[in-house]
Amino acid sequence: MPLSEHEQKILEDIERSLQKEDPRFAQQVSHHSLFSLLSRRIRVGALAFVAGFVLLMLFMVSLWIALAGFAVMLFSALFIYNQLRRLGRDQIRAGGGRPGVADVLGRWSQRWSRGRGSDQK
Repeated sequence: MPLSEHEQKILEDIERSLQKEDPRFAQQVSHHSLFSLLSRRIRVGALAFVAGFVLLMLFMVSLWIALAGFAVMLFSALFIYNQLRRLGRDQIRAGGGRPGVADVLGRWSQRWSRGRGSDQK
């Protein structure tokens, strides 16, 4: 639902006052999107999953370390799943259609291959 002209002016006034009061915060907010925040959280969750897998492989040292690794893997997988759901939910609100996890992962793989292609030149 688009904003009325009056609401648009109020929003612009709020943005200008924020820019005057705290320009560093305003710049930081304008450069970071929800997608970048969620993708960073997903990467942290993936690193935690890998760390849990490493702990799981240390079952020869101690069974308790392996159980802790399994717990880390489980909680990080749930964390990643929740972040992917949140990402999909926010994209639905913003854009209309219902993207699935495959759509999100497909876009990430395209971005990754574009980034790798520019590095190889």
